[in-house]
Amino acid sequence: QVQLVESGGGLVQPGGSLRLSCAASRRIFSINAMGWYRRAPGKQRELVATITRGGSTNYADSVKGRFTISRENAKNTVYLQMNSLKPEDTAVYYCQMATIVGDYWGQGTQVTVSS
Repeated sequence: QVQLVESGGGLVQPGGSLRLSCAASRRIFSINAMGWYRRAPGKQRELVATITRGGSTNYADSVKGRFTISRENAKNTVYLQMNSLKPEDTAVYYCQMATIVGDYWGQGTQVTVSS
């Protein structure tokens, strides 16, 4: 079984930064894309950022210019650098790795932005 282990969440003040990490417990081959999603209480799940096998990135409008997704393919690891955090960024963040044989999801990590 493959598990995605997330880390880096926590409490931060508005304007602060956090860096989320997500690593697969076992080597995964043929990853087509990696991404980050988030869900705030009472709200729908939102796609935050994705990065494809070819390196193309895409971001939700709400995080463009503030968040950066990156990866280390050899380590099956994806990161989300979050800068200039706002209270509305508060959510549980989930990582995803999409392969031709299925999708893998992290357990979620809480990000709280509050003064």
